[in-house]
Amino acid sequence: MCLSLAGAGEEFPFDEATSVFKVAGKIFALSRLAGSPLQVSLKCDPDLAVQLRISYPAITPGYHLNKRHWNTVTLDGSVPANLVDDMIEDSYDLVVAGLPRARRERLGWVALSRGLPD
Repeated sequence: MCLSLAGAGEEFPFDEATSVFKVAGKIFALSRLAGSPLQVSLKCDPDLAVQLRISYPAITPGYHLNKRHWNTVTLDGSVPANLVDDMIEDSYDLVVAGLPRARRERLGWVALSRGLPD
C-alpha cells in the first residue's frame, strides 16, 4: 500500500530490519519487518489518534515517536484492513500537506479531494 502512493519510496536508514516509507524525504510510515505480529507506525491527526486508540486495543501511541502525532498499529487482524489502508493514506496526506505547494503539485496531490486545507 505505501509504495502505491505518488512519490513514495522505501528506505532502511536505521538498520536492515526497519522499513521506512517516505515522500519528499519525510517519513509517513515505519515498520520493523521482523516483528511478529507485524506493526506499522503512522502519522495521525492528534484528535483522531486518541479516538482510534480508544476504539482499537491494537492501536497504541507511536512506539519511540511523538505520542501525540503517531500511532503504532499491530497488524493482528483486529483492525479492519480498510481502516489500516485509510490510516496509511491519512499519514501520507498529513506529510504531503506540509510540503511546499509546488512540491504537492508535482506529486499530483489535491488537498480538496482529501478534505485537508490547501
